[in-house]
Amino acid sequence: MKIRKALVFFLLVVQAAVSQDYLKEEKSGYKGGFIPELKLVDQSLNFLVMGDFGRNGEYHQKEVASQMAKAAATIGSEFVIAVGDNFYPKGVQSIQDPHWKASFEDIYFNYHLQTDWYLALGNHDYNGNIQAQIDYSKISRRWNMPATYFKKTLKLNDRSKVLFVFIDTSPFITSYYSKGDQIEENVKAQDTIAQKKWLLETLQTADASIKWKIVVGHHPMYSGGKRKTSQDTKDIETLFAPIFEQYKVDAYFCGHEHDLQIIKPKTRFTTQFLSGAACEVRPTGTTEGTLFALSEPGFMTFSLTPKLMLVQLVNAEGKIVYTQELTK
Repeated sequence: MKIRKALVFFLLVVQAAVSQDYLKEEKSGYKGGFIPELKLVDQSLNFLVMGDFGRNGEYHQKEVASQMAKAAATIGSEFVIAVGDNFYPKGVQSIQDPHWKASFEDIYFNYHLQTDWYLALGNHDYNGNIQAQIDYSKISRRWNMPATYFKKTLKLNDRSKVLFVFIDTSPFITSYYSKGDQIEENVKAQDTIAQKKWLLETLQTADASIKWKIVVGHHPMYSGGKRKTSQDTKDIETLFAPIFEQYKVDAYFCGHEHDLQIIKPKTRFTTQFLSGAACEVRPTGTTEGTLFALSEPGFMTFSLTPKLMLVQLVNAEGKIVYTQELTK
């Protein structure tokens, strides 16, 4: 009983300290707001994951962006990961395209979203000028897309590391090679053999300091939503699931389906986090291995330590709709 009382007292003290920090920030003049219900992890690497978002602020894009800013302020987010379909309906045409301002700069303007953004390409991006999205990295301080696929290694609090591997999934979708539009032309220009070779070499790293391996792509390996039985989904699962299994990829971040899903089939090592609800949403459902599925606009927050991955799903009203933990 004494231990329990002591624990309750400790939690109240921590909560009070956090609330006090928020109060200090508000007194300083900051008016962006917070989401106090979000759990905080001591000495963690914090970031947001979202996707399927660029629609000139329409649908739920502005509302989700507002809550992203509040979540970023609350957990101290250091960067944002976007899982593709950055601009609807047909990507951008150049680095001067009005979409940059209407769908990105003027929507994610909050101070706490002025961090690094690491982005994958989606199929709608492939209907435009994909090189323009790469080139925008040279003029934007926060837009980071150095190539159609790339990696990023970041340090955790004990000097161990997390490896983020951004892949380009559209060229691996068989149906895109007979679309008859810009996406067909763009996928045919990509070298899938080279990308797969790079992926294998990257994942089989001998760096013992890497505690977490996370792959980021657009298309899901599994879904309970609209594309549950789609051949496109089967294409991605057939190719990438065995690779992720072999090299012990802890998590796969993706979108494409306009909902929020977490799926881990019993026979697989990798947990899939589908965060494609940053704008338009569609009905969803379950499949084998579904841990959570919700048809609401929102995004995910991640807090990483060497031994813990805390994932919190936030909707467009700022409510925590689900929490998931992975441990080492």
